[in-house]
Amino acid sequence: MADGATLDGYWLPMPLGDTPLGPELETEERAFGPGHVRLRVADLTPHTLREALVALRNSARAVLADRPVADIVGAIEAATRRLVEPDAALREELLSVLPGLTGFSAPMIEVGLERMGAGWTADALRGALQSEFGDLAVLDDFQPRETGGLQRAFGPQLTVHVFSGNIPGVSVTSLIRALCVKSASFGKTAAGEPYFAVCFARALAEVDAELASCLAVSYWPGGSEDLEAVAFSEAEAVVAYGSDETIRQVACRVPAHVRFIGYPNRVGAAIVSRAALGRKGAAALAEGAARDVVTFDQQGCVSPHTIFAERGGEVSPLDFARQLAAALEKLAEEIPRGTLSPGESTLIHQLRAQAEVRGATVLAGERGTEWTVIAEERAEFQPSPLNRVIHVCEVEELSQALKALEPVGRQLQTVAVAAEPDALTSLAGRLGAIGVSRVVPIGEAAWPAPHWHHDGRFQFLDLVRFVDLEQQAE
Repeated sequence: MADGATLDGYWLPMPLGDTPLGPELETEERAFGPGHVRLRVADLTPHTLREALVALRNSARAVLADRPVADIVGAIEAATRRLVEPDAALREELLSVLPGLTGFSAPMIEVGLERMGAGWTADALRGALQSEFGDLAVLDDFQPRETGGLQRAFGPQLTVHVFSGNIPGVSVTSLIRALCVKSASFGKTAAGEPYFAVCFARALAEVDAELASCLAVSYWPGGSEDLEAVAFSEAEAVVAYGSDETIRQVACRVPAHVRFIGYPNRVGAAIVSRAALGRKGAAALAEGAARDVVTFDQQGCVSPHTIFAERGGEVSPLDFARQLAAALEKLAEEIPRGTLSPGESTLIHQLRAQAEVRGATVLAGERGTEWTVIAEERAEFQPSPLNRVIHVCEVEELSQALKALEPVGRQLQTVAVAAEPDALTSLAGRLGAIGVSRVVPIGEAAWPAPHWHHDGRFQFLDLVRFVDLEQQAE
């Protein structure tokens, strides 16, 4: 890709039918991200958007209805390989473009492509589908029910996705989920990351043009109510990602007969028991926690904000904080933090100063705000301003950590835990009662398993409706 070239930031394939959208479609150039990357975006009107959505529903009927799920999953794997495999042209393009669009460093984008790609393989997708449906065949035809009769699962003919821009690749996962249940999709991209989903559609077109005709991706400014009214009224399902306020606003505009699935802001935390703070294992544990903090600079809903460390281990919570600081310093070289605005840098400096005033130990990178560890005896969940700022709170007992997490239970997504196996199940149960939907080993917080329950819900079952075929007894 030539430096400064304007890229197509939309994917609107010719619909199945008589007239392509092209003659009616106008575009405009816009600059996105801290790198001012120039994208050519579609200047959609309610009329052209409605035509695109009708075309997608036609494609769903013509292409997806009778397509075996196994074939769809195979095409998805072939397409995503073009996004994640070394030396693939689209992967190189993403590595070139996404840092300027998102502010994340190229090494962070590279790690993200590798880890996300592992969840987009045919084996991973089949496993995730089987974990929810049992038998994938229920998406292709009627299958026997244990209680008698037959059943079949139908995905929406059209799913509209409203993406957020905090984590590259989440948009692709959302489109993949819909395709796996035989739903066509329109993805409305965010200003923070308007390109990855377009590249997925391009990759899919290279391996399966028919399947790619079931996707459309475009950007428009948030709050364009005339466009959103058309999109939501034509959809059978709407999936939205974003802040609590964004989800509330979208939900209010989705018609009552349209299924709505919202993914609002969530936060993460970590808990380290005294048993886990042994002299032999603490350093490795700190390295894992550092990777959880570093990944996408804590921008994800699964990223930890506060680590609760229990007193009484061979390594004290303060010494663990020092080991965490050393690991963050090392990772700052391996995976540099992304670009910060002046306001974000100022906020981190203010937070450090406030922590020092109240007597906390502040450990920070020598070159600026690239990472910060704030260690103190304070059994309280501390929200982070993100960008690799992590609180380490020393607690006498783990029950104090659980009590500290209760006030934010509804916002908790993931808690990474290091504890003895015998205590882990009980601890996970108590965390689940608070509101946590995912408990994982420290070091794996940032990378949910392909079969995870996103926000405690189903990835695929939430999209489908079942048809029961009750047969007369002979």
